[in-house]
Amino acid sequence: MAHRRTSIVVLYTLLLAMNIAQEIGATMAVNNLTLPGQHPFPHIVVQDLQRRVNTSITRRETLSYATSDSSTTCLTGNPIDDCWRCDPNWHLNRQRLADCGIGFGQYALGGKGGRYYVVTDSSDSDSVSPRPGTLRFAVIQTEPLWIVFPTNMHIQLSQELIFNSFKTLDGRGANVHITGGGCVTLQYITNVIIHNVHIHHCYPSGNTNIRSSPTHYGYRTKSDGDGISVFGSRDIWIDHCSLSHCKDGLVDVIMGSTGITISNNLFSHHDEVMLLGHSDAYLPDSGMQVTIAFNIFGEKLVQRMPRCRRGYIHVVNNVYSRWEMYAIGGSGNPTINSQGNKYIAPSNRNAKEVTKRVETAEQHWKGWNWRSEGDILVNGAFFVASGEGLELKYEKAYSIEPKSADLIDQLTMNSGVLGSRSNKLGKWTDGDGEKGVDDSENDYGEDSDDSSKPNSMTLILSFLIALLSFVFLCASSDEVLFL
Repeated sequence: MAHRRTSIVVLYTLLLAMNIAQEIGATMAVNNLTLPGQHPFPHIVVQDLQRRVNTSITRRETLSYATSDSSTTCLTGNPIDDCWRCDPNWHLNRQRLADCGIGFGQYALGGKGGRYYVVTDSSDSDSVSPRPGTLRFAVIQTEPLWIVFPTNMHIQLSQELIFNSFKTLDGRGANVHITGGGCVTLQYITNVIIHNVHIHHCYPSGNTNIRSSPTHYGYRTKSDGDGISVFGSRDIWIDHCSLSHCKDGLVDVIMGSTGITISNNLFSHHDEVMLLGHSDAYLPDSGMQVTIAFNIFGEKLVQRMPRCRRGYIHVVNNVYSRWEMYAIGGSGNPTINSQGNKYIAPSNRNAKEVTKRVETAEQHWKGWNWRSEGDILVNGAFFVASGEGLELKYEKAYSIEPKSADLIDQLTMNSGVLGSRSNKLGKWTDGDGEKGVDDSENDYGEDSDDSSKPNSMTLILSFLIALLSFVFLCASSDEVLFL
């Protein structure tokens, strides 16, 4: 009889454990969404970025003191630029750039380790069968490629430029403009770096076939006309670009994208600048993590710098040189962490507020975590912070204080596309595939950023194993276990 009762208890416990596991999984799915590439502890990424800024600024100050030269051309205090620009032979090791990322997109490899591809043909006449030598032919390839330009180039796109994974678009040493239909689309891919190109005057296109890989093309409906559209992608870094005059957004990050850094860019002449998050109801965007650093939000911008739905957005050391409606907005309870920015309000006395909670009543947004620290507020600008228990929640993130925003002009002095500094355009692959860069010391892997991340299914299985072990231990005795 005791064995029978024990069997019943064991069966009941198994059923209960399965139910608990389902509830845990459902709770995690709703409240703790984990996207591939999502960092489990965003405050560590924030702290690391500030440490890098502090180190670069301290190094510059030390060098300036030693040389009595405060206009040091190399060290700027900007950790991205100082990482590669201090090497006078940077053009011989272009792929060094992939080691210089910061923030949530710092693991973007781009085409590191791949061969160099030289864009020799600026045309874009065939979106299904692009010619070798064109930019479209390069971005659809499956192999990692580091894409370079041997001369100034204006690429007028006929349709969306749909990237494949592991590509770097490196416009250093040339004046490269990308305009036209659709512009850049990063959809369900990983590891892309877009660096030092102009992207502007993009308009809707589509309702036609477009190739996205050497083996696939498909029918695309009409695009929005974004400058850069990041859709369901991760490990993306957009750096030193100049964006303006697009039909929809300059940069949109939506549909479960994460691991994004948008740095050193110049945004101008646009209405809805940047959208982060698909909709308030789209739960996967809760795992979105975006760093916005060292950018200049310049002339004739209206709103959405950015406009956030869900996710964790770190806005650090940017210059906002006026807006018409607001600078940073959001809905759907995003976390917005604003540090060391310069906000210069417009003359319109009704547009002084930096922040805007979009179509949300105060009783709903007063608990959202929106924080401002070390920001400079100019010409009557003000930031409305919110969030319960904010000091406790963000204590670790601020264990290293952000550098004063007084240094913001220095950190952003080179934002936007960098001018051509020499005629040395770097080594790249010749026709036989011989590489001009040695990447033998590459210690990155596609999943190197995931090794320390907790796996929710592993936790559930561990819980079940421990529970079952306890049940069978009790079943081996004469005791009857009731739960």
